[in-house]
Amino acid sequence: MRTVPSARTATRAALAVAASAALTLGLATSASAATSTRTITDGTTTYNLSVTAPNTAAAAGQVITVTGSGYNSGQGVYVSLCVVSGAPGAAKPTPCLGGQDETGMTGASHWVNNTFGGMFANSSKFGTGGTFSAQIYVKATLDDGQVCGEDVTCAVVTRADHLDTNDRKYDVHVPITFQ
Repeated sequence: MRTVPSARTATRAALAVAASAALTLGLATSASAATSTRTITDGTTTYNLSVTAPNTAAAAGQVITVTGSGYNSGQGVYVSLCVVSGAPGAAKPTPCLGGQDETGMTGASHWVNNTFGGMFANSSKFGTGGTFSAQIYVKATLDDGQVCGEDVTCAVVTRADHLDTNDRKYDVHVPITFQ
């Protein structure tokens, strides 16, 4: 005599497969991202900065999502792929892919600023607790022909915006490689 599984058994099996797939997808997604942190003191306030971005990207280019938290919402920052030298804060991350993208045509940078955020292409305001989420376009070859990982070291970075361009306190680097 052949036993036919009940509807309840089939439902449980389907749920187990779905849960397993979701767990696998969650682990794969979190494994493909990197987080960099930095604690800074600006005046009398201490900020615990955190930036999360993918640690690998397609060499030909792709749009990635970058998130951050703990930022001073009174200090605007740029989020971009830049050439880095040394530890965050040691030297200004530059050049950056897309340069100063004031028109928003390249999508290679995003400006987070509570005064002007959302008024211009590729800009937004900080969320509660100095948080942000931005999408930027990254690729291995920079505008000047240098190649990330071959000629220069690149990272997804935050850095102070043009209103305080020489302030290195808000520099956070997430290393990225291209495949």
